[in-house]
Amino acid sequence: MRIIGLMSGTSIDGIDAALVEVTGEAYDIEVNLIRGQTTAYSAGVRSQLLETCAGHPLSVEALVTLDDAVADTFAEAALALANGDAIDLIASHGQTIYHRPPANNALGYSLQIGRGARIAAQTGYPTVSNFRAADIALGGQGAPLVPPVDACLLSHTSRDRCIQNLGGIGNVAYLPAWNRRQQQQFPDQIQGWDTGPANVLIDWAVAEFSGGAQTYDEDGRWAAQGRIHSALVRQWLSHPFFSQVPPKSTGRELFGADYAQHCWQQAQAMGLTQADFLASLTEFTAASIEQGYRQFLPQLPDEVLLCGGGSHNRYLRQRLQNRLPEVTLTTTDQVGLHADYKEAIAFAVLGFWRWHGLPGNLPAVTGASAFCPLGELTGGHLPS
Repeated sequence: MRIIGLMSGTSIDGIDAALVEVTGEAYDIEVNLIRGQTTAYSAGVRSQLLETCAGHPLSVEALVTLDDAVADTFAEAALALANGDAIDLIASHGQTIYHRPPANNALGYSLQIGRGARIAAQTGYPTVSNFRAADIALGGQGAPLVPPVDACLLSHTSRDRCIQNLGGIGNVAYLPAWNRRQQQQFPDQIQGWDTGPANVLIDWAVAEFSGGAQTYDEDGRWAAQGRIHSALVRQWLSHPFFSQVPPKSTGRELFGADYAQHCWQQAQAMGLTQADFLASLTEFTAASIEQGYRQFLPQLPDEVLLCGGGSHNRYLRQRLQNRLPEVTLTTTDQVGLHADYKEAIAFAVLGFWRWHGLPGNLPAVTGASAFCPLGELTGGHLPS
């Protein structure tokens, strides 16, 4: 099948679109990336999304208008990528604007706007969307959803791997050595969870300090000019999220603008410069990943493969390698899976599984009570 995967993450920095060819059956699949591109939101839509994620009140009418604007941008991204080629399916993650993990025996809640029905109507292609709802209905976190895809595409037959996504929020998939040709079922030892903020706080600081002229710290150059305040990093690591045992997920609700502003106030009180603050935030990301690995994994992996925007941040990579000296650190690019489009590719695969009625979640990762197909199909019909 030729599928377009669409993804916009916590950073809200644009829509990653990946056109892939998926071959094979069930979980024994191969994925070929034909092409990918990123489509930016308009300044107005991005500003509204950031304000909404920060908790600014929004009328129902305004929410509907924003939902349609996001769907239209996703549809435009899909059509631009398709460029007239034959497409079988679109799989769209949508844009998360609110995420509440389950707690105290209450179901979680996760809202992704950019409704699939409008994307299907605009493009003419059947569309799978709203991937998180089915897992949440079974008591799961609805996140992270990518680990089973990582297992199929990135597991090694003899080496343990972690796939570490560095988007706005970081997440990890721990993949024990697995030969999927010989063992069809996923290994029981696969783990995954949200590791905490990756780029979201760094991006906030860069935007604040540059007056909006910059939206991220390119290559970590600004942070590299500063000095890490280790005591402040340790204080940030005392946040209850980091000691919470997986399954766990998070978002801007915990680590958004209010939290970033609080961290900056603490830094100013300690006399940190802007560069010092960025260096300390970058160290916070690296330290939270290391702490999670050492606390929750059965053992450190042989390799960590990075993906997402933060995989281009040389300073962040250096700090993470410094904290995990016994581990080989590289990117998914080095093993044939494009680091910038990996999440979009993953949702294309989840759409493939939904089209064929196959479960797409891993209960051991999300905490759901059972395996289930993920996503709602609009504008097309499941095969008989």
